[in-house]
Amino acid sequence: MLVDFNTLPDNARVWIYQCNRSFTQEELVSLQTDLDSFLQGWTAHGNDLNAGYEIRYRRFIVIALDESAQNATGCSIDASVHFIQQLEKKYDVMLLDKMNVSYKQGEFIAYKSLLDFKAMAKQKAISKNTIVFNNLVTDKGEYQEFWEVPASESWHARFL
Repeated sequence: MLVDFNTLPDNARVWIYQCNRSFTQEELVSLQTDLDSFLQGWTAHGNDLNAGYEIRYRRFIVIALDESAQNATGCSIDASVHFIQQLEKKYDVMLLDKMNVSYKQGEFIAYKSLLDFKAMAKQKAISKNTIVFNNLVTDKGEYQEFWEVPASESWHARFL
């Protein structure tokens, strides 16, 4: 069941999918329809899952699930991954590649391979104060507090 993202509790489980490019305005409208439709029908063992989403910076799809009523199951998680794969094909984007890093350069969101990010850190093109996106957060509370942080406060610090 689709619910408003903002009404989900802080312990709601989150999945963050970063895109290799910004979605266009037209794609965003279509993407919202796709997400609404999927989450409206998302179930686990026939039971509705209370989930919501938000799209940040036209690049990040954040799905949150309140597991207090019904936990995600292997099949429901598989369904969500299959859905994300369909989005990748439909919009010709990468959303599941975890070997890439996004960070801020002023108001611009940069997207680099992990190897390029490491090289930039070594060359001091990225500092401990560079704002990075920690897509490893696991719940909505962490997402709100620790997703968009200086590199020194994230797993990215190991490269600095």
